[in-house]
Amino acid sequence: MEKYLDAFTSGFLGTVNWTWKSIVFEAPWYTNYFWGLIVISLVIWSLEIIFPWRKEQSVFRKDFWLDAFYMFFNFFLFALIINGVYKALEAIFNDFGITATSLAILDFSAWPQWAQLLVFFIILDFVQWFTHIMLHKFPVLWQFHKIHHSVKEMGFAAHLRYHWMENILYKPLKTFGVMLLGGFEPEQAYIVHFAAITIGHLNHANIKLTYGPLKYVFNNPVMHLYHHAYQLPKGKFGVNFGISLSLWDYLFSTHYVPEDSGTIPLGYQGDNQMPTSFLRQLFYGFKKGD
Repeated sequence: MEKYLDAFTSGFLGTVNWTWKSIVFEAPWYTNYFWGLIVISLVIWSLEIIFPWRKEQSVFRKDFWLDAFYMFFNFFLFALIINGVYKALEAIFNDFGITATSLAILDFSAWPQWAQLLVFFIILDFVQWFTHIMLHKFPVLWQFHKIHHSVKEMGFAAHLRYHWMENILYKPLKTFGVMLLGGFEPEQAYIVHFAAITIGHLNHANIKLTYGPLKYVFNNPVMHLYHHAYQLPKGKFGVNFGISLSLWDYLFSTHYVPEDSGTIPLGYQGDNQMPTSFLRQLFYGFKKGD
C-alpha cells in the first residue's frame, strides 16, 4: 500500500510542480499548456467579438465566468488529483505485468514523426468520439454529461464546461488507445494537444465557420451547435458527436446539419432543473432525481 501511496504522491506533486513552472514561464513553451490555454482562449474570444455569428449575444454571454472557471478547474485543478490517481493505478498494473507496451498491437516507432503524430491524433480522436456517444447513450453517463449540455448561449469557454466524472471516463480510454499504439506518445505530441484545444474552442465559439469541403473532415461551429440543440431529430439520443474530426459522424451517419442560422435553442429537456452554481454542479449526477 505504501508503494501506491508514494506513486500517488509522486504524480500529484509532479503535476503541481509542472503547473507552477508553467505559470512562472519555467516550463518549455511547447509544454506550457497553462499559458497556451490562455493565449488560445484570448485569440478565439477576440474573433468572437470581431466576427460574431449571433450578433445579439453579449460579449460576456450567459455563464461566461462559470465556463471560464470550468476551463481552469478541469484542465489544471482537477488534474492535480486525477494524475496522482493514475500514477497509483499505473503502479498497480505494473505489478500485474501490464505496462504501456504489453497491450501494443501496432508499432509506429520507425515511422516519420509527422506520420506518428497523424496516427496519434486520429486514433485519440476516434476514442473520444466513441466515448462521447456513450456519454449520450447510457443514462448513468448522461447524468454527468448534462453539465456540458446545460449551456444556453454558446461561446469558446463552453468547450471545457464538463463534469469532472468525464475526466475519469475519458482519460483511461485515451490511455488505452495510446497503449495499443505501443505505449508511445510522439515527442511533438504538444502539437496534437494544442490543435485539439484550438479546434474545441472554435467548435463552441460564436463564429460561423464550416471550412467548405473540409467540413467532412473537421468538426466546426455550425455542426457542433446542432450537437447542443434542444430539439433533436426524432428517435435520436444525439447527433454530431465529433470532437476534432467530423469524419466519424459522416462515416457512421450520426451527422445532422439542417440549416446554419445559428439561432436554434440550446440545452435539453429538463435543463431548468440544473443547478446554476459550480459547487452544486460539482456533485450533480450522483443522486436519484438529478
